[in-house]
Amino acid sequence: MGTRKFRSLGLISAGVIAGVALSLGITAVAQRGTPLPLDELRQFSSVFAAIKNNYVETVTDKKLIDGAISGMLSDLDPHSAYLDADAFKEMQTATQGEFGGLGIEVGTEDGVVKVISPIEDTPAARAGIRAGDLIVKINDTSTKGMTLTDAVKMMRGPVKTPITLTISRQNQTQPIVVKLVRDTIKVRSVRSKMLDNNIGYVRIAQFQEKTGADLVRHLKEIGAAGAPKGLVLDLRNDPGGLLSSAIGVSAAFLKPDVLVVSTDGRVADSKHKYLANASDYARGEPDYLIGVPSWAKTVPMVVLVNVGSASASEIVAGALQDHKRATIMGNRTFGKGSVQVILPISENTAIKLTTSRYFTPSGRSIQAKGIEPDTLVSDTPEGDLFRGTREADLQRHLSNPKGDGADARASSPTPTGKEDPGEPEMVDTAKAFQFGTPEDFQLQQAVNFLEGRPVQKTVVRAAAKGTSGSEATAGGSAAKK
Repeated sequence: MGTRKFRSLGLISAGVIAGVALSLGITAVAQRGTPLPLDELRQFSSVFAAIKNNYVETVTDKKLIDGAISGMLSDLDPHSAYLDADAFKEMQTATQGEFGGLGIEVGTEDGVVKVISPIEDTPAARAGIRAGDLIVKINDTSTKGMTLTDAVKMMRGPVKTPITLTISRQNQTQPIVVKLVRDTIKVRSVRSKMLDNNIGYVRIAQFQEKTGADLVRHLKEIGAAGAPKGLVLDLRNDPGGLLSSAIGVSAAFLKPDVLVVSTDGRVADSKHKYLANASDYARGEPDYLIGVPSWAKTVPMVVLVNVGSASASEIVAGALQDHKRATIMGNRTFGKGSVQVILPISENTAIKLTTSRYFTPSGRSIQAKGIEPDTLVSDTPEGDLFRGTREADLQRHLSNPKGDGADARASSPTPTGKEDPGEPEMVDTAKAFQFGTPEDFQLQQAVNFLEGRPVQKTVVRAAAKGTSGSEATAGGSAAKK
């Protein structure tokens, strides 16, 4: 076979969004020819013929070939997949911020569909679906053994049509039946507001094509009456999105031309260093960061992350942490440090293939480890809301080249202030809150830090043993960080 090159789509993401697509890639990749394994191909041909001639029902050639391709990819790692015509078409529009579906980022675990993150202000989020939930049934069909592509197809459908999901939730003894109505999902990538005491708050829900430009507009609005004295960048439950947008968001807060992220893989095209300059984030379009306020480069800053912060979110958090531009606060992130490319195999189908790992500016790989916050703060004063699945929990996850991250499980502050080597304390999920509200405990601690007050990690949970109180760390002056 001669060398063949495919054009990729310049994208990267964390999982599968129900009603949207699978994942996205980042660079052009060359498929270099190697000798065909003739013995194995003869074996494949024999199995193909046996099924065609002897299976109890007639099976089309297309179904068998599609199944074989899907099986080859799904056996590699959690993020490689076959994109059939429907998935490929929707993938190409996924990052434009509008699509039909439920608004759930999903993956698989032990053959069952698992929620990575609900998207804000969607039918899934409004119905109370949470990260870590297992979708065990879609309508009356069990998802056990169902491919992710098939599950996504079932959850898609015409707007305003009903669908019922049966959810298994940790610490809940009975399944939860959730009735939803499909809707057009319009993901609002960037939101912002001014908090008390002249502190700005910016939340990025997903990295889309216009996220960088939208961020600049929101920063201008925040600073319309003068530079804020502090800024909180909220990346919690942000499943990722476009690599170029992640570079642009990082560049908004960093000095020009510093390293944001690098990738490394087997082939030369997978090795690249991405810098904070327009050639890497604007990709030939006008430089939307020309208008970013100057204070964005220097304002004291906290970045909030949690288990739902994945992929592009981790790129931003890792870059700002390594360059000591911001203090990272919250819980350890998801740990998706691999890069997928989209390789078309026909006019309307493609494969999503993992081709490299990405590294933070200091050379850290977060694959199966995630970004460890500078200050660990639980979801609520009483503890964490859920034990979210991380990359290290997924079957066939890639190892971390700097050391296997398989033991990098959830870490959380404990009542004694020591790191808990096991699972974090859990609280009633009915205590869930909306990010950015007065009930947002982690945001309150970010504000405390920026104002130089002590940061409260969590309330002691040993009241039954006759103790009470709180565990705090000195916040100090944010300007010194």
